[in-house]
Amino acid sequence: MLADQSGREAVPGAIMKRAHGQKLQLCDALEKIADALPGVDRLQCLGTANAIVPLLRNIHQYEETIVFPAYEAAAGSNANLASTRRLRAEHVEDECFASEVTEILLAIGHGKTVENAEALGFMLRGFFESMRRHIAFEREHVLPAIGIIDRG
Repeated sequence: MLADQSGREAVPGAIMKRAHGQKLQLCDALEKIADALPGVDRLQCLGTANAIVPLLRNIHQYEETIVFPAYEAAAGSNANLASTRRLRAEHVEDECFASEVTEILLAIGHGKTVENAEALGFMLRGFFESMRRHIAFEREHVLPAIGIIDRG
């Protein structure tokens, strides 16, 4: 990893931009599934389901070990600490929600009938909208504080 002028390791902006891009692609895939309900593409459900948990775990691990400590150190304020506590809690919630979404999408991908399209659509939208809000907060507050501008 690169060091900045103070000798601290720099946070690679390219990694976070790529991570946000991957999460937004996942959101778009989930939205496409939600919009198509009840007639979904089973292969798309399988592919999306298999990507969700590993993608989130990898990105969350990077954020929690590299990005959040840099953010906390950037200003050293209690607001930054409170924000990262909240973001870490969101990671746990997102991963739990991701497991539920994965389970349902795998079942549909393997031939299970969509019994309640409205409820499934609501669930998918709740999940991807939460991820989009998380990304927006990181782009607007966390990344600029550590010297990364990610406008998407």
